[in-house]
Amino acid sequence: MARAGNKNIQAKLVLLGDMGAGKTSLVLRFVKGQFHEYQESTIGAAFFTQVLSLNEATVKFDIWDTAGQERYHSLAPMYYRGAAAAVVVYDITSMDSFQRAKKWVLELHRQGNPKIVMFLVANKADLAGKRQVDNEEGEQYARENGLSFLETSAKTAQNVNELFYEIAKGVAKAMPARQAGMALNKQGGRRRRICCY
Repeated sequence: MARAGNKNIQAKLVLLGDMGAGKTSLVLRFVKGQFHEYQESTIGAAFFTQVLSLNEATVKFDIWDTAGQERYHSLAPMYYRGAAAAVVVYDITSMDSFQRAKKWVLELHRQGNPKIVMFLVANKADLAGKRQVDNEEGEQYARENGLSFLETSAKTAQNVNELFYEIAKGVAKAMPARQAGMALNKQGGRRRRICCY
């Protein structure tokens, strides 16, 4: 239950990663509690919203799920610009997917919001028998690059809600509450006139 001093935060959250890493599946599991074995590829980006109530804040996420195909890469900055949080997702059964995730992390460090809350997510933990990327390897890379790390499975829902709750906590810590209303600047009653010549 929210406390009296609870702040409301609206936060832009972007998911980045290779095609087939499971970004859309993670979002659908979180927002709708659904999992589809065969998820169509996202074209451009898909938009979702979800509200999470924490003790310290209520966070409304505006979630941008970006397409993983290379041809949409140039659109990504449009989605991560101004984002409060980013989730970089890779598939534990694909080393290529992990290498692409590293490129996204570098790009976010270079061009993203410097205060962004960033998670590296190793998805498809349910396919551990086909694993190509060790948990330790993902964890070490995250640690070396100042990211939080979590292994998830959109299929079994393992750590999916935990992921978004941890992001919400990070965002609540990093972002000031949005004040309701508007601050008016009173200038001693004088009226300033601006005109053209």
